[in-house]
Amino acid sequence: MAPPTTHRLPASVALGGAVVVGVLTALQARINGQLGLRIGDGLVAAVISFGSGLAALVVLSAVTPSGRRGFTALIRGIRDRTIPWWMLAGGLAGALTVATQGLAVAVIGVSLFTVGVVAGQTLNGLVLDRLGYGPGGVVAVTMPRVAGGALALIAVGISLQGGVLERVPLWMLVLPLLAGIGIAWQQATNGRLRQRVGTPLTATFVNFLGGTIVLAVAAAIHMAIAGPPDALPDEGWLYLGGIVGVVYIFLSAALVAHTGVLLLGLGVVVGQLVTAFALDAVWPADAGPGWFTELLMVAVAGTSVVVAVAPWRRRQS
Repeated sequence: MAPPTTHRLPASVALGGAVVVGVLTALQARINGQLGLRIGDGLVAAVISFGSGLAALVVLSAVTPSGRRGFTALIRGIRDRTIPWWMLAGGLAGALTVATQGLAVAVIGVSLFTVGVVAGQTLNGLVLDRLGYGPGGVVAVTMPRVAGGALALIAVGISLQGGVLERVPLWMLVLPLLAGIGIAWQQATNGRLRQRVGTPLTATFVNFLGGTIVLAVAAAIHMAIAGPPDALPDEGWLYLGGIVGVVYIFLSAALVAHTGVLLLGLGVVVGQLVTAFALDAVWPADAGPGWFTELLMVAVAGTSVVVAVAPWRRRQS
C-alpha cells in the first residue's frame, strides 16, 4: 500500500514547528522531573504523565471526526495487515523518555538531560534518513548535514565540562542518550503511522496507549519491590506533563514528513536547549553545568541547525 502524497510545508514553517516541539519537550522534562522528585518515584510519575495524556487522547479521538476516522483506519489496517506491528511500537520510546525525565531531570537539570537526548537524536537521525526509514523516504546525508550533526555533538561535549561526570552517576547520563536514539526512531515511526491512518491524532493515541501499558507494568513491579511512592502533591501544574506530551508528539508526527528525521531533531534541539537554559537559569538543578556552559551549548547547537538547514532550503526552492 503506497503512502499518500504529502503537500510539503515551507522550510521555515516546518523548522519553526520543530523548535516548538523542542520547547514543549523541555517543559515536559521539567514538569515530570519535579513530579518524580516530589513523590520519590520516577516511574510512577511517568505513569501519571502518560496516563493523563492517554485520557485526553481518548476523549479527542471520540469527539472529533478526524479522530474517529483515524481510529477506524487503524483497526482496518491492523485487521488487513497493512499496518505492521512495528508501526504500533512508538510508545516504547516515549515510555523510555518520560521515565528518564522522572528519574533524572530533577538531579541533572533540563540542560544535561537535553544534550544527552541531542546526541542520540542526531546520530540516529542521520542513520534513519540515510536508510529512508522516515515517511519522507531517503534524505540525502550531505556534508552540511553531517557538519550540523557534529556541531550538535560538540554541544554535548561542552555540557560535560566542569566535573559533571564526577557529580552525576553514569546511568543518569546514559539514559538520556538512549532516550534520544529512541525519540528519533519514534518520530519516524509515528510519521509513517500517521500516513497510514490519515491523522497525527491517531498516531499519537497509539503512542500513548503503548507507553502507558509499558510504564504501568514497570511501575507495578517497582512498587512491589520498593514500596508505594510518597503522597501526591497538590500543585496542579505537576500533572500537565501528559498534555504537553500529547501536543509535541502530535506535532512531531505531522512535521517529520516535511523535514526528515535529522532536520526535525535539530530544530527540536534549538527549542530544547533555549528553553532548558531559561528553566535552569531560574530553577537550577544540583548537578547542572552552570549558566555560562549552558549558554555556550545553546550557541553551538543553534549554529548546528543553521549549518544543516541552509542547503535543505535551497533544494526545496
